[in-house]
Amino acid sequence: MKKIILNHNFLIILISILFLPGCHFKREPSVKTSPVTEIGPNSAITGGEVTSDGYVDVIVRGVCYGTKKSPGTNGDRTTDGYGEGPFTSTLTNLTPNTLYYVRAYAINAEGTGYGEQLTFTTSKFGVPTLTTSAVTMITQTTAVAGGTITSDGGVEVTARGVCWSTHTVPTISDSKTSNGTGSGSFTSSITGLTGNTTYYVRAYATNSEGTAYGQEISFKTSPVLPLVSTDAPSATGTTTGKGGGNVTNDGGAAITARGVCWNTSPNPTVANSKTTDGTGTGTFESSITGLLANTTYHVRAYATNSVGTSYGSDLVFTTDPVTVSDNDGNTYNVIRIDGQVWMKENLRTTKLNDNTAIANVANATTWSSLTTPAYVWYNNEVANKSVYGALYNWHAVSTGKLCPAGWHVPSDDEWYTLVNFLGGESPAGGKLKETGITHWTSPNTGATNESNFTALPGGWRRGDTGAYESLTVYGYWWTSTELTSSSWFRRIWYNDDKTYRNLADSKYGMSVRCIKN
Repeated sequence: MKKIILNHNFLIILISILFLPGCHFKREPSVKTSPVTEIGPNSAITGGEVTSDGYVDVIVRGVCYGTKKSPGTNGDRTTDGYGEGPFTSTLTNLTPNTLYYVRAYAINAEGTGYGEQLTFTTSKFGVPTLTTSAVTMITQTTAVAGGTITSDGGVEVTARGVCWSTHTVPTISDSKTSNGTGSGSFTSSITGLTGNTTYYVRAYATNSEGTAYGQEISFKTSPVLPLVSTDAPSATGTTTGKGGGNVTNDGGAAITARGVCWNTSPNPTVANSKTTDGTGTGTFESSITGLLANTTYHVRAYATNSVGTSYGSDLVFTTDPVTVSDNDGNTYNVIRIDGQVWMKENLRTTKLNDNTAIANVANATTWSSLTTPAYVWYNNEVANKSVYGALYNWHAVSTGKLCPAGWHVPSDDEWYTLVNFLGGESPAGGKLKETGITHWTSPNTGATNESNFTALPGGWRRGDTGAYESLTVYGYWWTSTELTSSSWFRRIWYNDDKTYRNLADSKYGMSVRCIKN
């Protein structure tokens, strides 16, 4: 009796120990088998889930499969990682139209656990098996590819070829070739490509079970001509100009030369005059020299790579003239100041540029009441014409035809640009005035004429009385900018180096300097 009591007590103690917190039995893993999907004649997809590692690390897991029941790890099996959780297994090299048994498994140090057994039957036929051939004979627009069909899947191949696209994983919905039927190797000619572009290609084969693809291969078509644009050229003098361009794409090959080319005929090439302005892509500037005065030139930017030379658009510019003539046949010297081209002399035409005569109105009373274009020589003396030019009322200016064709009366803004370039109101007046006191009243303060503008004091004719004033003392020049009933003009005088900006009504008579369009 005592012995039985002792054994009973030992059992109670043992059970209590086993159920203490943190005490577990080590055992083989617990695992479930996933359904079999994507069943073909030679392959299928399955897998499983390790739901418990049995308190010992799972060192390998996968599925066992075979044509006999209860397949185990000593037969065909996959290995799909380790540890707990779900996994996917791909079964390959299966026999068509065959019943298979499959079980998931997981192994730890305590043993092997299996999931439930599932069955599936491979299909009798499948899609073809094939590979994609290397891409060869690559040009800007063509290439040669192909493939080899190693298995027709048990059903005749009814279509085969290659498909391609600029995106990955091309299909027969993209561009494709058609290269016969049946198994074996075939060659495909790919056409209609774009140069310097990466393409992706796969062989394909179709039977009654569907379409299969070979591995994806990428290739890049051969380089093409560069892309280059022409910047607007412009004159910088009578024999010089400037231009440039932008190489936006090298075409897939290094830019070895770039610049601009020019000629008096359209579409110049590098066989004509040209600059050389470095290499590579991006913007560049070009200095154009050796030109003829008052001549129109065609300019194109160019860029050269190993494929050849390409050109931007054909743009034109005209070099500065040395002189310009009005419709009376008067000839004026010309000067460039920064980006502007000015006459160096006051206008003295008696005709508009459409050959319409401008009235010479000497009578003071008549002058003050005019509403039509008119001019006079200062003090009605034609001897003042050659040095000081004519004095015009605003009605002559407002025709828009007072200056020679291709020239115009400068706007208020264009005068502002000139004055600002020369340093502002002061000292711009001094930089514009002819030096000395041959034509200016002494002391002609601050006159340097460093602009070569050679401003002269032609005086003006008043609009209210028709009187002449300020010859050799003031120079007055109309702008083309009107403000309500008055218009802006500029004046310079003998006793400082300033330029002044004022308004006058349309009846006043003032000098005009023309500026090139």
